[in-house]
Amino acid sequence: MTMGGNASQKVWLVTGCSSGLGRSFVRAIVAQGDIAVATARDPETLRLLQAQHPGQVMPLALDVTRRDQIQQVVDHVIGTLGRIDGLINNAGYGYRAAVEEGTPEEVDRLFQTNFFGPVALIQAVLPHMRRQRAGAIVNISSIAAVNTFPGSGYYGASKCALEGLSSALEKEVAPLGIQVMVVEPGAFRTDFSGRSFRQAEKAIADYAETAGRRRIEHDHSHGTQPGDPDQGARLVLEALQGPQPPFRLVLGADAWEVYTQTTQAHIAAMEPWVEKSRQTAFPPDAL
Repeated sequence: MTMGGNASQKVWLVTGCSSGLGRSFVRAIVAQGDIAVATARDPETLRLLQAQHPGQVMPLALDVTRRDQIQQVVDHVIGTLGRIDGLINNAGYGYRAAVEEGTPEEVDRLFQTNFFGPVALIQAVLPHMRRQRAGAIVNISSIAAVNTFPGSGYYGASKCALEGLSSALEKEVAPLGIQVMVVEPGAFRTDFSGRSFRQAEKAIADYAETAGRRRIEHDHSHGTQPGDPDQGARLVLEALQGPQPPFRLVLGADAWEVYTQTTQAHIAAMEPWVEKSRQTAFPPDAL
């Protein structure tokens, strides 16, 4: 396809654009005059976006679990547009299972999508961003990385892994002019709790009152989530391009409530052990 472009337009590579927050990111990017490389496993889901924004949306097929396809997409974007200014790792899905219920196959698939896929994309774009001495990497995490509820252990673990990697990455690439941001959304009105949701096939009765309460058949939040994905996407871009971009952006009033309550609870629980913790050092004469 033929794309327009000028020196003032930034090129953003966004994953998981078939619906939800990914689609909202594409709309926010084109609204500020930039070019969005919108990716999804089925690029046909992106044709309407392309038609609505000619010259600003490049739809490409991308399964983030395939390293070969990731490299092909990055090479194509560089070959066609000459640069990648921003990467938004948005593709991912939720998974419900008690820890004992999770199967190796399901958990591996989850981590391939939610963690190893973003890692492969980061590794693919960094050589170009290093050469530019500029760029931004946005990793969409979840408030579940702060406080993981019963039944979401594996999903929360995949997001904790992404956040841990992002924390190190931010320190590694900041001297090179590259920004890193982690976004922790609460509940947004997307397909996350709908068609994108998966769970363990077999339920263990002993977990009925904990993880079992949060199985898909008991979750009626789809379509009633408080977060507006369009407003969320606009805020992420605003924060990223502001004078003092945060490393961590908590997104949504519900997410902020979880974040503050969890942080306060952690401090209160640890406080009685602070002095004993400090006393675990060798005595001075042993140093």
